[in-house]
Amino acid sequence: MKQKLNNVPKQIHFKERDIFWVSIGENVGCEEDGKGLLFNRPVLVVRKFNNYLFWGAALSTTQKRGQYYHAFLVGNKISVALLSQTHTYSASRISANKIGVISQEDFVSLKQKLALVLLG
Repeated sequence: MKQKLNNVPKQIHFKERDIFWVSIGENVGCEEDGKGLLFNRPVLVVRKFNNYLFWGAALSTTQKRGQYYHAFLVGNKISVALLSQTHTYSASRISANKIGVISQEDFVSLKQKLALVLLG
């Protein structure tokens, strides 16, 4: 699957606050898995490093609460950012399907909560 993703010529334009379907793969242990044939999962672009690499947070629709989760609305649906499931992704993992954009207010709140999680 990784070879297929790496060999697909595409230029996906993305920016911070965007939410895309991302092929995150089949993971081990407590890591979040992608679903379907491409092992896709919604991911929020938290920080764009360049046109090829970003730091993202996996999302879930399962309502979870606590310091490692951040719930927000996208359209009329609640999404939960899994703050403990953030890492860098290649833009090659992004599928062409953009889901939406988190509001500026929710994004600022999410980044503040994420800083507390990461820095203690």
